[in-house]
Amino acid sequence: MTESELKAGEIIARLDRIPTWALNYIFLGIIGTGELFTFFDIFNINVSFIQTAVTLFHVSPSQAAPLLGPVVLGNLIGYVIGSLALSPLSDRIGRRDMLIITMLITAIGSAFNAAAFNYLSFFAARTITGLGIGADLAIVNTYIGEVAPTKYRARYVSLVFIFSTIGAFLGIWVGLLLTTPPAPFPNGLPIALGSSGIFATAGWRIMYAIGALLAFISIILRFNLPESPRWLISKGRLADADEIVKKMEEKVTSKGMELPPLPSVLPAITKSPSVPYSEILTNKLYLKRLAVLLPMWFLAYTTVYSIASGLTSLLTAQGYGVSEAGIISAMGVIGFILVGPVASAYGDRFSRQTWLGIGSLLTILGGFIIASTPNIVIDIIGAIVLFFGFNVWVPIAYTWTMESFPTRARTSGFALNDGIGHLGGGLGVVGVTALATSLSALELFGVIASFLVIAAIIALALGHKTTGKRLDEISP
Repeated sequence: MTESELKAGEIIARLDRIPTWALNYIFLGIIGTGELFTFFDIFNINVSFIQTAVTLFHVSPSQAAPLLGPVVLGNLIGYVIGSLALSPLSDRIGRRDMLIITMLITAIGSAFNAAAFNYLSFFAARTITGLGIGADLAIVNTYIGEVAPTKYRARYVSLVFIFSTIGAFLGIWVGLLLTTPPAPFPNGLPIALGSSGIFATAGWRIMYAIGALLAFISIILRFNLPESPRWLISKGRLADADEIVKKMEEKVTSKGMELPPLPSVLPAITKSPSVPYSEILTNKLYLKRLAVLLPMWFLAYTTVYSIASGLTSLLTAQGYGVSEAGIISAMGVIGFILVGPVASAYGDRFSRQTWLGIGSLLTILGGFIIASTPNIVIDIIGAIVLFFGFNVWVPIAYTWTMESFPTRARTSGFALNDGIGHLGGGLGVVGVTALATSLSALELFGVIASFLVIAAIIALALGHKTTGKRLDEISP
């Protein structure tokens, strides 16, 4: 190793030995605020789209599902483009700066959504929002994984994911409050405002305006984030990286904790390629991982987006009332909220692949419970199991994907899998919503869950192990 490579390796070794979160915890909150908005936006449409379809597109509630598919596909096309085109820029210009840019794009898209005047403008706004969200998720998970302690990467990715679940909770429940008519609980929300005053026609616009406000707040907060030391090293900025790692070490010792002995110094690359994708597409190790992770995400996202974006519309197409379908989705989010605490507590105790198997089994169970009876109380229990199942594996798989590629192309590797994988989500939603009125509830949920089951089989049969290993050991 050259003197520069040795120095870089020593800084990374010092970073790898830090046993706990060594930045201010407020930084987790800053990142989390952006994720709260992202999932508020994703889940908002689950409930509010019924009112959008009725007031803006002038169709009946039962006709909303076929219109939802293309809109979700447009959002995911934007997501794919943003992920593939914008995320790699963070491998070139830095994690922090791109986190600010991507959230700005997302805020603009959400504000445009609030002002949409027809189906085409609504579609365009969702596509713009997707551009920002697609890039942002890739960079967020890369950033957290690069500064988190080696043994607990999944824990801290999952802690940020808690904000995502809060965003989903708010997206559905605020949507239920502002865009649905009041109905006795559990058939609806007694205090819902969706049939009175401005909320009767513009509740959905207010929802997107709230989202835009959350995004602009997140932009301001992200200026306070430090850069990733690993990225600084990949650009040869060793002094800057050393300064940040030194502050992290001081943070740990100030808590009365002792730093463990320095691990072995691994070779470190201090000059990144101008085209990060070349590091993946010309390397057999990373191509092999791409061949496993990409179909896994492609199939799994079909299940995720069919439920996350379309459950209310799917239930309405099955004959449920609008308020009743909305309350089932809203209560189901309780299962989603449980994901963050469970994944942060147990995510690092099992292999990353195992969680896909757990999630797929619970998704099957939740769908079966909903489909087995029209009893709303039982349907709510099924929805809670369903939401937990189709989400519990997600923060663990985020961690697994970012671990699978080197620092110099880590965001690009994540983007390839997450971005192209979202095409599966878009195409799946279009297909599933088109089938919603022609299949029985049991058949419909069976089709939705089958994609996640196949994804889990791929991960369990072909996946590589990363839990507890150093990043530069996994992906040199």
